[in-house]
Amino acid sequence: MTIDAVLPVLQKHPFVAGIEAAQLERLAPIAKVVTFSPGQIVFHEGEASSAFYLIVTGRVALEIASPGHDFRVETLSAGDEFGWSSILAGRGKLFQARALEPVEALAFDGADLRALCESDPKFGYALMLRLLGVVSERLQATRLQVLDIYWTPAKRAGA
Repeated sequence: MTIDAVLPVLQKHPFVAGIEAAQLERLAPIAKVVTFSPGQIVFHEGEASSAFYLIVTGRVALEIASPGHDFRVETLSAGDEFGWSSILAGRGKLFQARALEPVEALAFDGADLRALCESDPKFGYALMLRLLGVVSERLQATRLQVLDIYWTPAKRAGA
C-alpha cells in the first residue's frame, strides 16, 4: 500500500483521532501494512518486538502464556491497538498476541515512532497520552481477569 493509500486508513483509526493533519502526514510514511492469519502468533510474551500495531480489520487475542494453557487477557478488534511496549527501547512484550481471524494492521517501528516524537514534541506528547490510555486499559482488563479467576464462586453468586 502506498503512502497515499495508508493516510486515509490511518486518518480513520480511533487511536489517532485529534492528531493534527500535518502530524499524520509525517506518521503515514513510517506505517507498514501487515497481515496475520488465524492462529498466527504476532509476538510472544517476553519477546523483543519492535512493532506497534493499529488494527484495521480482524481480531487479536492478548494472552499470558503458561505451560499447557494460554490465559486470554483481552480480545482486540478493528480500531484497537497493541504492542505499545515497542516504544520503550529494550523492553520485552508483556503479553502474547495471537490473531483470531484474518487481521490487517498498520505496523510502526518503535524506533521510528520515538524519533518522530523527539523531532516533534507536540506529536510526542499526544502519542504518549494515547499510549498511557492503552496501558491503563490493559491494566484494567488484566485486573478484571484476575478478579474473575480468584473471586470465590459464592461472592460471584452474590452470597
